[in-house]
Amino acid sequence: MRTVRLAVIGAGPTCTYVMERLAATVPALRGRVALEIDIFDKGGQFGAGAVHSDAQPRTSFLNRIVGQVAFAADESVADAGPLLATDLRPTLYEWCRRKFRETGDPVFDVSKEDWPKRYVHGMALREVFGWYVDILREQPHVRVSMHDTEVVDVVDGGTELQVVGETGVVTADHVLFLTGHSWNDPAKNRRLRPLVDFAADRDATFVGAAYPLEETLGEDVAPAGSVVGCMGMGLTTIDVILWLTEGRGGTFEEVGGRLVYRPSGKEPASVVAFSEAGLFTFARPYNAKERDLAELEHRGVFLTEPAIDALRTSVATPGVVGRIGARRQLDFTRHVFPLVLLEMAHLHYTTLLGADFGKFLAARASARFRAFLAGASGGADPGAHLLEPVEEAVAAAVTLVDAVLQGASTYAEACEAADGWSFEAAFSRYLDVVLGQSGREQVLADTNAVARVAGGLERPWGHGLLLADNRFSWADTIAPIPAADLASPERYRDALVGFMRRDHLWAAQDNLTNPAKAAADGVWRDLRPVLGHAVDFGGLTAASHREFLDVYMRHHNRLANGAALEVMEKVLALVEHGVVDVSAGPRAAVAGNPDTGRYAVRGHVTGAERDVDVLVDAKVHAFDPELDTAPLYQRLLERGLVHKWRNPSATGDHFEPGGLDLTPDFHPVGPDDRVDRRLTFLGPPSEGVQFFQLGALRPNQDHHVMRDVLAWLREFLATSPSPDKAAVPAG
Repeated sequence: MRTVRLAVIGAGPTCTYVMERLAATVPALRGRVALEIDIFDKGGQFGAGAVHSDAQPRTSFLNRIVGQVAFAADESVADAGPLLATDLRPTLYEWCRRKFRETGDPVFDVSKEDWPKRYVHGMALREVFGWYVDILREQPHVRVSMHDTEVVDVVDGGTELQVVGETGVVTADHVLFLTGHSWNDPAKNRRLRPLVDFAADRDATFVGAAYPLEETLGEDVAPAGSVVGCMGMGLTTIDVILWLTEGRGGTFEEVGGRLVYRPSGKEPASVVAFSEAGLFTFARPYNAKERDLAELEHRGVFLTEPAIDALRTSVATPGVVGRIGARRQLDFTRHVFPLVLLEMAHLHYTTLLGADFGKFLAARASARFRAFLAGASGGADPGAHLLEPVEEAVAAAVTLVDAVLQGASTYAEACEAADGWSFEAAFSRYLDVVLGQSGREQVLADTNAVARVAGGLERPWGHGLLLADNRFSWADTIAPIPAADLASPERYRDALVGFMRRDHLWAAQDNLTNPAKAAADGVWRDLRPVLGHAVDFGGLTAASHREFLDVYMRHHNRLANGAALEVMEKVLALVEHGVVDVSAGPRAAVAGNPDTGRYAVRGHVTGAERDVDVLVDAKVHAFDPELDTAPLYQRLLERGLVHKWRNPSATGDHFEPGGLDLTPDFHPVGPDDRVDRRLTFLGPPSEGVQFFQLGALRPNQDHHVMRDVLAWLREFLATSPSPDKAAVPAG
């Protein structure tokens, strides 16, 4: 019997998924191999890791509804191999319901559409991780050891690998890197270095990474009455804001249907939140798709993998991308983004005016869409060119719908005038979206008095009454604050509050009924694999790849990867209270002020000027082994075990996103082009050559996270002597 030694570096959620697959498959090896597993986690948070720790503040929420989180492979995962008993692979929802029955603790009393606290996810991860480890330990010839120490190096010993921890060395045949999110050293970042240097000589404080919040932003760092500045307005800043307010004893009270903040007196005097866009991430909508994901998740009409392949054939630039070899590369702005716009517009109007009208629009757009795929450039603005047939058709619908709503035309006349689509069906759906079911029924009860009845009804989700007021606009989607409201800090703050109130109404309407939320969720979330098909493995030119990450990923994060409505309502209450200051607006910048010894935030557009005592880099850092605060990846680089992936450019303007040069099955390619199949990297280290590689496992989705685990597992088990073929997932 041969012994196979596996070292796993990082014990967060992906490690839990790995242990589940091993627990399901190893028993079928029937003692033909002895397996030694050594798991390393710096913080000792086995199963959860630091980011999902069950010891983190109770103010942080998971960015996924409870019904869409899993821990194990299920029947949807193609060629998964053996599955564990159903009680050993609950979803997070099922785990919470079980805990509620056992404990009665209301934190576990959730519905599938609820957003759980992040520490609850951590509790579940640690428990199910323990189940899977116990199963493995029950097997003959399997040893599982856990080391709460940081791995600082991996040394290639020729026939074996030496995993060097702070407290000793473990020998391994295979090393699986599951290091998850890491933090960059701000002193190595050209943009941040001046801010770090300023703090070194003054009373100001610079916090280079926000987590763990209880350590980086305790009352000793950001005392009551201080002013804290947050660089960024995404999920990390939201965590910071809630930690510094609710986490210090502040409370929220519902008054007149809105949340009002009641301070504790321990919070900072102000939290100044600022970013390039000047906007928080938009509220995630109520997920109405959860009732039937297979049926209700959006399938692309225009933005599809075959469409990307057609463009790659017709208009892409030939190139050579390292070991990938010959690759026809697209320009995201000119080739892919026009399809994104067309898909969003089509889904927006299908949601607003119904499926029949959506089919009518698809037919109108078809000829120009096919020509675009065949190589028609679309001129200076290919997106507008591709949308033109849609906009023309919608303009005709606007004329009919708004004439009826304003009393300039009768309902019967509009029904007769509609050409190629059903006015009755479209108008009924439109009233449903704008006025709700009750409003629709009241209007259609007397079609001879549409304008009078509709004009007197409440519009519960903040839509304009006229179709002209509800048209799709990309410009308004990403920049919803009118230019006139950028004139002063006070005016911008009021405009942002107004937008957030409307956005929250839209989120409450849900992702199947609200046109804007349906378009954002359906395209930027449901069709994310299509975007990966366009981007991954050098699919874009170097310049376009850089632009995609710098520009379009920000749009993605704001539109479709925001926080839950429950969370954003708290943020809005804090803005209205005044403890959160958003007045810097778009294109804000920060620098040290030598006259005051504090940091100065300046609103380039609004003219706001705010001095802050504590400045936080409140963003999730992109993986970059050269900037990482931990020594492991820097030493792997120095040893030549790994190197960074590069998207080459014929003009010499190469782009290095930060991730490692990896094969499609996640093995590192060394500087000499040799592949070391003993090493496997999942998660952020692969984000560079691939796109969006980290996320919680989803149930019933054949999810990419589990497929990545299986890609590793198949090869790992194949190295064992004569494994039972039934135990090895097909590849």
